Amino acid sequence: MIQVKDLRFSYGKDKQALQGLDFTVEDGEIFGFLGPNGSGKSTTQKILTGILKGFGGTVSLFGQDIKTIHSREFFQAIGVLFEFPYLYANLSAVDNLNYFASFYPKAQRRVVGEVLELLELKPEAWHKPVASYSKGMRQRVSMARALISNPRLLFLDEPTSGLDPAGAVLFRRIIQQEREKGTTVFLTTHNMMDADLLCHRVALMVGGRLVALDRPKNLKEAQSSHQVVVDYLYQGRRKTKTIAAQALAAGLPFAQDELLSLHSQEPSLEDVFIRYTGRGLS
Repeated sequence: MIQVKDLRFSYGKDKQALQGLDFTVEDGEIFGFLGPNGSGKSTTQKILTGILKGFGGTVSLFGQDIKTIHSREFFQAIGVLFEFPYLYANLSAVDNLNYFASFYPKAQRRVVGEVLELLELKPEAWHKPVASYSKGMRQRVSMARALISNPRLLFLDEPTSGLDPAGAVLFRRIIQQEREKGTTVFLTTHNMMDADLLCHRVALMVGGRLVALDRPKNLKEAQSSHQVVVDYLYQGRRKTKTIAAQALAAGLPFAQDELLSLHSQEPSLEDVFIRYTGRGLS
């Protein structure tokens, strides 16, 4: 679906934003592109969506070189959720979606009302100006805009930004549903929970370079201490011990009257990122 080879980009003589990226995204994959602010995530997405020109290296989507493709059909197969909502504030959600849908063939469009229901935007807000919406409501309409054309390839930049926990769960469910339909998803984020729950593979970015690329589970296991914290009761007192995970195969290697809990010491995806880069994700 996406092939990137030696991708380079500079915003000026002294600001090299991307320094030779190599990666592929398979059909039907949710691919996470992770890193702190300024790492090159958004620059890469702008290149892949055709917004940013003048890059070095090669980029192909759907097996076609993005430098030489200018057809409407090519870009009609792509849906984009931008980090900051790109909507007409004086228009309603319905009017915004009808306008953006008009750029696509009628047979390709989804029904506006059905998409807004999917995003759980309350019907009483559908015909109110977007200017009156909360940040979370605008994010829902922006996602609806990205989905209205039934894209084969979906670019999502910080999709759960501005959402409450219930909204974030809803968005993750919708992204999974898109993947089940066969849509390929390129997810740019610094939200480690989104990446861990959704992505088949993740690429870790820092300073315009890829520092790791693998399945989240593999990255965490590679950095694991393989230890387990055991909480238990013995002779009326609560105690805690940390033991090697492999020791559990032979049973608990200490006396105990009641086992309370077992907690693996596997690092989080954010822990993994910090170990690779020495930097947090804010």
